[in-house]
Amino acid sequence: MNVHEYQAKNLFKEFQIPVPQGGLAITPREARSIAESMPGPVWVVKAQIHAGGRGKGGGVKVVHSPADVETAAAQILGMTLVTHQTGPQGKLVRKVWIEQGTEVSRELYLAVVLDRGAECLAVMASPDGGMDIEEVAAKTPERIFTTHVVPGQLLWPFQARKLLFGCGLEPKQVLSGAALIQNLVRLAWEKEATLVEINPLALTTDGRLVALDGKINFDESALKRHNDIAALEDPTETDPLERQAVDLGLNYIRLQGNVGTMVNGAGLAMATMDVIKQAGAEPANFLDVGGGASEEMVTKGFEVILSDPQVKAILINIFGGILRCDTLASGVVAAAKKVNLKVPLVVRLEGTNVEDGRRILAESGLNFEVAGSLSEAAAKIAQVTGGAQ
Repeated sequence: MNVHEYQAKNLFKEFQIPVPQGGLAITPREARSIAESMPGPVWVVKAQIHAGGRGKGGGVKVVHSPADVETAAAQILGMTLVTHQTGPQGKLVRKVWIEQGTEVSRELYLAVVLDRGAECLAVMASPDGGMDIEEVAAKTPERIFTTHVVPGQLLWPFQARKLLFGCGLEPKQVLSGAALIQNLVRLAWEKEATLVEINPLALTTDGRLVALDGKINFDESALKRHNDIAALEDPTETDPLERQAVDLGLNYIRLQGNVGTMVNGAGLAMATMDVIKQAGAEPANFLDVGGGASEEMVTKGFEVILSDPQVKAILINIFGGILRCDTLASGVVAAAKKVNLKVPLVVRLEGTNVEDGRRILAESGLNFEVAGSLSEAAAKIAQVTGGAQ
């Protein structure tokens, strides 16, 4: 689960991580009032959406009076902000964060991230703050310094100091920065975050370290242990179809392609998407109906897929084990008749009761094609969507 910058900064303050003074506004007039309550002469108006690259998209403005804060907020609120992380559809800005300007001497990068390979938290620091860390890693990987946190323990002070010396900070700055890093690790550990990122971490002209931005991702599986974090979820930032799928108990993620997929098993679903792309088409979703899905669950999944206007065809790939092929076929037929299916359908069934499943489909009157293998199914779906060359 992601949270907004302002929510991340509230958590930073809770863990004694310095942030600029700021306030949240949902109207231009409210933005001006917040600016008038903070000393100037510079204020920053920042769009609050779950995406990076806001500044490049026009979602961050630096201004020099409360009146200009109001004007900037009026420009940003209600805009559809498009960044490299939102996709071409962009995201609607419903709130802005008004922040006191900071006199910056240098910008650093700092993050605590779950290293799944090492099975522990890793702390990353770089002297190249303000840039995408992927770009730094690609062009100058030697400028990223990393250390790992021993599971069950927090970061040792010497580990934090080593990271900051690598970034070229002076001894006095290293001492205060080491405490900041340790608090960041403590936040990630106690709240079960998979990413806590400060980019940029500013070194001010008077020698302080301040978090100018904040990004936190939380492990959704751990939210049941953290009611305070679960309460931070913003439903407006979630894709409507994904929200619908959650309410229905489905494991669904919307993608940018036009091939709807329904698969039983997460691993098989990912393999199916890979094969679709290899065939020259693009998946529109990840949908795992699960090993024990009922006919009702399959019907709901089918309805969610067809609610996406980008879907031009559907590929169903089921290996019948716990979920029998005849159950899946009955669900498909019921859903297709309910929504008046008009897009091409390619089905690959194998496993328990496969012959019964194929018979149910054959007798349904649906317009579909049966594939004997996953690669054949992907080739057929690419052909009907025009994806294959």
